[in-house]
Amino acid sequence: MITTLMFAALFAAAPAGQGQTAPAQDGPPKRIRSVMLVGDEKCPTSTDPDEIVVCATIGDSPYRIPKRFRDQRTDKPDGVAWGRRAEVVEEVNRVGMPGSCSVVGSYGQSGCTRNFIRQWAQDKLDREAKKAQETAPE
Repeated sequence: MITTLMFAALFAAAPAGQGQTAPAQDGPPKRIRSVMLVGDEKCPTSTDPDEIVVCATIGDSPYRIPKRFRDQRTDKPDGVAWGRRAEVVEEVNRVGMPGSCSVVGSYGQSGCTRNFIRQWAQDKLDREAKKAQETAPE
């Protein structure tokens, strides 16, 4: 039943399609112009009948900061005291100072060794204190 309805619709639609003719074209257009529009610019019209103008809107100016990034607060407030700024610089540059535990800077390996010895001594004191606490009479 569905098959017969499909054939009937096919044959009924065939004569309607035969009466229409496609516009005659000698070939592709001679010129296709693509234009990128910024903001409220208008799409230019074609003066040549053999020219096609394709327009696309890309939004704001390509040289402006996007709205989602404008007016973002920075991490550093403007009213930071110069003393605090100097401390921040010292903290950042501490990596390369003598006695620091880093692979760069002067005395980097001695700073790491000193940190390891200090940590070992603290662990030893903690073990001794725990052992003394366990053996202490109650």
